[in-house]
Amino acid sequence: MYLTWCINVGTLKINGRCARILIDTGAQRSFVSEAFAGGFNVPLIPMAQALLVSTPLGEDIERDSHYPSCEVEVEGQNLSCDFVPLSMIEFDAILGMDWLEKHHARVDCYTKVLELEGNEGVTLRFEGDRAKSNSCIISAVRAKNMMRKGCHAYLAYVVDKTKEETSIDDVRVVCKYPDVFPKDLPGLPPDREIEFVIEVEPGTKPISIPPYRMAPAELNELKTQLQELLDNGFIRPSHSPWGAPVLFVKKKDGTLRMCIDYRQLNKVTIKNRYPLPRIDDLFDQLRGATVFSKIDLRSGYHQLKIKEDDIPKSAFRTRYGHFEFLVMSFGLTNAPAAFMDLMNRVFHKYLDRFVIVFIDDILIYSKSEEEHEEHLILVLETLREKQLYAKFSKCEFWLKEIGFLGHVVSGSGIAVDNKKIEAITEWERPKNVKEIRSFLGLAGYYRKFVEKFSVLASPLTKLTRKGAKFVWDDKCEKGFTELKKRLTEAPVLALPKQGMGYDVYSDASIQGLGCVLMQEGRVIAYASRQLKNHEVNYPTHDLELGAVVFALKIWRHYLYGETCHIYTDHKSLNYVFTQKELNMRQRRWMELIKDYHLVIEYHPGKANVVADALSRKSSTGALIANLRALRAQLEVSSNGALLARFEVRPTLLDEMKKGQEKDIELMKVRERMQAGPVEDFRERDDGLLLFRDRVCVPSDDELRRSILEEAHSSAYAMHPGGTKMYRDLKESYWWSGMKREIAEYISRCLTCQQVKAEHQHPAGLLQPLSIPEWKWEHVTMDFVVGLPRTIRNYDAVWVVVDRLTKSAHFLPINTTYPLERLAKLYTDEIVRLHGVPVTIVSDRDPRFTSRFWPKFQESMGTRLKFSTAFHPQTDGQSERVIQILEDMLRACALEFQGSWDNHLALVEFAYNNSYQASIGMPPYEALYGRRCRTPLCWDEVGMAKLEGTELVEVTKSKVKLIRERLKAAQDRQKSYADKRRRTLEFKVDDEVFLKVSPWKGIIRFQTRGKLNPRYIGPFRIIERIGAVAYRLQLTPELEKIHNVFHVSMLKKYVHDPSHVLEKPPVEVREDLNYAVQPIKVTDRKVKKLRSKEVPMVKVLWKSDRVEEETWETEALMRKQYAFLFE
Repeated sequence: MYLTWCINVGTLKINGRCARILIDTGAQRSFVSEAFAGGFNVPLIPMAQALLVSTPLGEDIERDSHYPSCEVEVEGQNLSCDFVPLSMIEFDAILGMDWLEKHHARVDCYTKVLELEGNEGVTLRFEGDRAKSNSCIISAVRAKNMMRKGCHAYLAYVVDKTKEETSIDDVRVVCKYPDVFPKDLPGLPPDREIEFVIEVEPGTKPISIPPYRMAPAELNELKTQLQELLDNGFIRPSHSPWGAPVLFVKKKDGTLRMCIDYRQLNKVTIKNRYPLPRIDDLFDQLRGATVFSKIDLRSGYHQLKIKEDDIPKSAFRTRYGHFEFLVMSFGLTNAPAAFMDLMNRVFHKYLDRFVIVFIDDILIYSKSEEEHEEHLILVLETLREKQLYAKFSKCEFWLKEIGFLGHVVSGSGIAVDNKKIEAITEWERPKNVKEIRSFLGLAGYYRKFVEKFSVLASPLTKLTRKGAKFVWDDKCEKGFTELKKRLTEAPVLALPKQGMGYDVYSDASIQGLGCVLMQEGRVIAYASRQLKNHEVNYPTHDLELGAVVFALKIWRHYLYGETCHIYTDHKSLNYVFTQKELNMRQRRWMELIKDYHLVIEYHPGKANVVADALSRKSSTGALIANLRALRAQLEVSSNGALLARFEVRPTLLDEMKKGQEKDIELMKVRERMQAGPVEDFRERDDGLLLFRDRVCVPSDDELRRSILEEAHSSAYAMHPGGTKMYRDLKESYWWSGMKREIAEYISRCLTCQQVKAEHQHPAGLLQPLSIPEWKWEHVTMDFVVGLPRTIRNYDAVWVVVDRLTKSAHFLPINTTYPLERLAKLYTDEIVRLHGVPVTIVSDRDPRFTSRFWPKFQESMGTRLKFSTAFHPQTDGQSERVIQILEDMLRACALEFQGSWDNHLALVEFAYNNSYQASIGMPPYEALYGRRCRTPLCWDEVGMAKLEGTELVEVTKSKVKLIRERLKAAQDRQKSYADKRRRTLEFKVDDEVFLKVSPWKGIIRFQTRGKLNPRYIGPFRIIERIGAVAYRLQLTPELEKIHNVFHVSMLKKYVHDPSHVLEKPPVEVREDLNYAVQPIKVTDRKVKKLRSKEVPMVKVLWKSDRVEEETWETEALMRKQYAFLFE
């Protein structure tokens, strides 16, 4: 018996099973957990009088049965106790006053001493350590608050001191053989009785796969481990036609283990059907043994040489060369069988006497310690003689009890391991109808093996009926307990038969993993466990694969060497053996799976009731299930809220690889490449075909459309024009006719047709500004006003643009900001990043012409230049950028919804990273010397392509190039602007958009002001009126409008089948603006002028579901809206 320092909590055995107990002087009776009692062989007997139990949660539960005369083992003595079953989580059993009185317990709380009177009056004394004390447990939120207040926090690393203190010198007999337990293998193993053979199917050609891409950290580790293997003589350079790729698996301690992906070689390798010993025969050998030891060899695979002729087949390819193994490598399909064959040969004369070899377990068993000492010496001498080396930290010696092949072996005999049935025995009492149905689903699957199943299940079934009140009484408890007992005893549980194969039903859910091992329709064992904290965030595919690995680990002694059918309700597991790309977790699991002969088959969830029930022991909401299906990472916050995070994983390149294999033109290119190099084309390491280092996009309409949508309509693109979009895409992708397809795609974009303005040249010759010498020395600025007010109280954007690089900053502001606040914003966001400009070009906005702004800029050494009155084209650059900004924000309002300031940062990113024709590159590249990564750059690793002085030189040359391009662009623009514009004509039945006033609410898209679309429609032309006018077929909502319009008000609609055209229910006036309706007068005042006083009223207006207040003259309001004053 073990008790903690507080003497009322500890661990002892009840009916031979270890139990966590609480000694409770406040409990009248002793209680046992229903889950723990499920494994008792003691019958549940009715009590003479029912017992009313009050739980700590305030519930009153009636109990009328108990487990009499259970054996509580204390210091080798069995003290009987009567236990009442109760639903508990924290403890397996509570020893109450009935048991303490029966055994004359004396408790001294001060000295921490507990005394019991055992059999024949023997006093059993237990002492706690007074020096020890429990740490106060606090929540993470409270800990965070305490640290904020200055409290010190320490990170404690808990270690098992008993394991650290154990050394080879402390173990009897073993201490005389330190050479058998070296820290590292001494080198290449000697020639042995057998060699490892890799026999492939006749006619198989050598298989060679390109190396996988690796992260920098993995490359460093690869170089280190290759050198270690070369130093030990385990590998050598190779010229073999065979070659497997290398990957890394993360160990539990965080280090990386190099593994070779031999999956393709294993497919063509003839399997070694080395016979396994019969489990029942092994148990016959173990009967009567009382002392046991286990020995685990150090890197056992590396202690057996590969046959010389088969060494080339073990070759693997890396970035640092081509190598081949001289010793057996991890990952080869027949390695475990060969290892077991070697061990059987080495210990042949000791087998069935005192040694058992089962796969990689070497078990030594003896009937006495004296005998065990002799046996250990013989085994260790044999290992020394054969130059076989063991790993001391993984060995166990001088054990009285040992778990082996699903059973517990001890001097008392061989018993079934409780882990086989604990998935059922620890099933907690259902708390609602859904949990009852889950349990009955499991139990009903085996109803043909359970006598009187319907009678036992009847009380539970009644609770699942529609309208039934959920009341858990003794009948329910008795039926539930009895069903659990019947499910864990014969004839449901059967003994396995070797050579007959096995069926494993596995399932995973947010609650845990569940598995059932079956053979010929009979259950061999159940297993389930809850998910660990880190496993909650696993994607669904990994969780389901994890359930399979869980089954393979716990039932290895059954499944190894047998054909095993895995039934899962996750269809994608069917392709796990052919999956090309594996994450670190999957790589680690595949190292284990390769040792088994598995056949994974899809089994629909409704049919997989057993494993499904085991994995879902408690209820879960539909929300969590849906989040798991979306591969969300789930966290629980301090207030109990469930937080979900999503990770987007690109699959575009995978689709391109598949598409390239089907594209006829690209297949012809690959055929020519096999004969020799083809100009401009090459194949990347991962098999992707490139044209001038750009990914070749196959002739797949859906794939190309997805790329165009990402580059045009996503939040990172914001509907760029054709030239910008082509320049952006051609950096990463190529296909024949790409520029033409981009132009056609943009012309059909409904959003662009509705929001983008037509750029026509006004009269008058251009007078270009001088070209700047360096970045951000000469800037332009302007304001975008009239935007809808956001939650953060912004209603305008301050646009600041560099005249050389065209890079821009979009600063959200409120039009009521004082100039001092604008000056601070200018210093924080512009001067901080780019220094003080030499000149600023702006329009004559009152903010720029006030006394403060010129004085502020003069003090900083900046010269101001203002545009001429009523001619904003002087600052044409800002005006054009503002137009682009407004177009992007309109696109956001139509496609992404929400306040415009939520998208402003992405709009700035999209603008600065899009191609600018005047400078021949994106502003970001002009400013920093290289392009910025976007979601389109999936095939790049994100490392800088230019470093150090090279980047400086490139930047200087780009500035020179930009100035030359700006000069050419100015000349070109001047030439274009001086030409007359051409006549625009339409035909009858053409569809056109109708231009409307951009400063009024037009369409109900939850926006107003400048962010409304510029055009509505489309409408069909039904007649041409004169040379420049057309009659349109308007919708009923617009019937009151005169339907003849000048050509300048029209824009051609380009049709596309994907367009969804909406007809918003609007109220339109004759001038095509919304009728802004006044609601009421909210305030009054008198405005005093020099010669008169003007009565004013504050009017609440409503337009497009948005309300605002303005001051208006009372006389005008009375004239237009008399009803406000009635």
